[in-house]
Amino acid sequence: MRDVWAPRGRRVAAAPVTFRAAAITFRAALAAQPATFRAAVAALAALAALACLAGEATAQRSQLEQRILRDTLANGLEVIVVPNPGVPLVTIEAVVRNGAFTQPPEYEGLAHLYEHMIFGANSRWPLPGAFMGRLGELGADFNGTTSEERVNYYLTLSADSIEPGMRALAAALRTPIFRADEMDRERQVVIGEYDRNEADPFYNFQRAMGRALYGSAWSRKNALGERRVILAATPAMMREIQRRYYVPNNTALIVAGDVTPERALALARAVFGDWSRAPDPFAADPVPPVPPLERNSAIIVEQPIGNSIVVMRQWHGPSARGDVAATYAADVFSDVLNQPTSRFKQRLVDSGLFQSIHVNYYTLNHTGPITIMGETSPERLTEALAALDAELRLVAQPGYITAAELEPVKRQRTAGTMFSLERPSGFAHQVGFWWSVTGLEYFMGYVDAMARQTPAEVQSYAARYIVGKPSVTGVLVSPEVRRRLELTESAVMR
Repeated sequence: MRDVWAPRGRRVAAAPVTFRAAAITFRAALAAQPATFRAAVAALAALAALACLAGEATAQRSQLEQRILRDTLANGLEVIVVPNPGVPLVTIEAVVRNGAFTQPPEYEGLAHLYEHMIFGANSRWPLPGAFMGRLGELGADFNGTTSEERVNYYLTLSADSIEPGMRALAAALRTPIFRADEMDRERQVVIGEYDRNEADPFYNFQRAMGRALYGSAWSRKNALGERRVILAATPAMMREIQRRYYVPNNTALIVAGDVTPERALALARAVFGDWSRAPDPFAADPVPPVPPLERNSAIIVEQPIGNSIVVMRQWHGPSARGDVAATYAADVFSDVLNQPTSRFKQRLVDSGLFQSIHVNYYTLNHTGPITIMGETSPERLTEALAALDAELRLVAQPGYITAAELEPVKRQRTAGTMFSLERPSGFAHQVGFWWSVTGLEYFMGYVDAMARQTPAEVQSYAARYIVGKPSVTGVLVSPEVRRRLELTESAVMR
C-alpha cells in the first residue's frame, strides 16, 4: 500500500498527482494511485540486490514476531511496539478504524475534516494554537492522514521526549473541543484542498471512475468528500464521529524507534489506561456491503491533458476479511504482470500499443478495486483497447503465469518487508494501515502466505475476479482529441 504523506505540519488526505498542462506524467500518476505494494517500499526494483540475499520467502512471521511486540489494555486499546535503537528518535502513532468507509452521504468527507480538527484545541490546551505550540516546543514532526479505511495521527520526536509526546497525542485523541472558530478555519483549509484537487485532471478521472465502480457506496470510498457536505459540517457532527469511532477498543497505539517494549507499554498504560471502553461501533452501526457491479460500463472524462490518452479498467476485487486467500493471489498476479519481462508487458508495451501499463489490487476490507491503467496515443487507442481485451481473456489460462515467474516477486516481497523495518516511522504507518484494514495477524503472516502461492491459485483469482467479470472502462482524453477521434462510450466499452 502506498500512501501520500504530506510535508511536516500539513494534514492532508492522500491526494492524486497534478498533471502538467501539456502532457500526462504517467509515472507520477501511478505513484499517486493507492498501490498494494503491501509489505514493501514502492520501488521494489531498487531492492533487487537485497532480494538476492533474502533467500526463500519462508518463516517471515517468526522474524517479525521478534521485532513486533503486542499487548492489549483492559479497555481494548491495542499497543504495538517496534523497537529500533539505531537513531535516538521515536514515532508515536494512533490509528483509528475510521475513514471514508464509515461515511453515509451526509457525512461524506467528514472523517477527513475531523482529522484536521484533532490538531486544534483540546481540554489540556484549550486556546487556539496552543496545542500546535506545544508540539513545536517538543520539536515534533507531526501529521495525520485519512484514507478509505484508516485514519492515523503521528508524532516523530526525540526519544527522550516520548512521555510528553504521548500525553500530547492522548489529549488530542481523547478530549478535542471542536471550537467553532477553529472549525471555520479548518473547513476552509479542507475546501482549499478540494479546490486544488478539482483542478487536477487525474483527480477528476479517478472520481468519475470511483462513482461508476461503487455507485451508491461512493461516499464510503471518497475520503476527500463533497464540497456541500464539508461546508455544512458542524461541531455536533464532529462530536458524533468522536462518540462512535474515537474509542480505545477501535484504536491502536504504535510506538516505533529508540524505546524498549517495557518503557512503551508502561507509558501506554499510564497515559491511556483510564480511557473508557465503549460499545463496538460496527456492531451498533454495521457498514453496508458494496453493491455488486451488474454489467460493464464505460466513461470518458475530458480534461486538458494534451495529446496523451489514459485508459483505466477497474473491477471489484476481493475483500480482505472475506476472501483472504484471493488477496495474496491478487498481489502475486499484479507483481508478475508488472515485471518488464512478463507476457502481459511484452504484448502491450513492447509492441508499442501502450507507452506504459500497470496492474494493481488495492487491499481493502470493503471491496478493494482491481485496476489496470495504461497510457497510449490517439493513433493507437482502438488497437490498444482491443489488445488489452484479448490479453485479459488469456490471463486465467494455465501457463500464462509460470512457477518460475512467481519466485522473484516472492523474494522481492521478503526483502521489502525487512528493509522497511529499518525506518521506524514508515514501518509504523505500514503496520497501522494493516491493523486497521485487515488486522495485524494478516500482516504478520503475509509474506509466508505469499510464498505458498502457486500458478493455479493465481489463475483461480483471475478467473473469479477479472476474466468475463463486470468492469468499468474509462478514458481520460482532451476535448480536442476526443472530437478528432469522434470517441464514444460505446467504442470504449468493447
